[in-house]
Amino acid sequence: MRLDKFLKVSRLIKRRTVANEACDNGRISVNGKVVKASYDVKVGDRIEIAMGARTVAVEVLQVTEAVRKDDAAGMYKEA
Repeated sequence: MRLDKFLKVSRLIKRRTVANEACDNGRISVNGKVVKASYDVKVGDRIEIAMGARTVAVEVLQVTEAVRKDDAAGMYKEA
């Protein structure tokens, strides 16, 4: 699954376009490397999102195309 779609489906970022812009601006890195929105997310990847002054780091636990709002937090764990 593409990184921008994963961020939206997992509810880490509300909209896919916002996720895409964050990738384009270099605010998102996977496993220590700045990546594009088209990066293929895999289980075990460590995603870091720079949001203003704080950075959110998560580890991917599962990659699912569609998930309910209640189950979205199960796709990752805070690292």
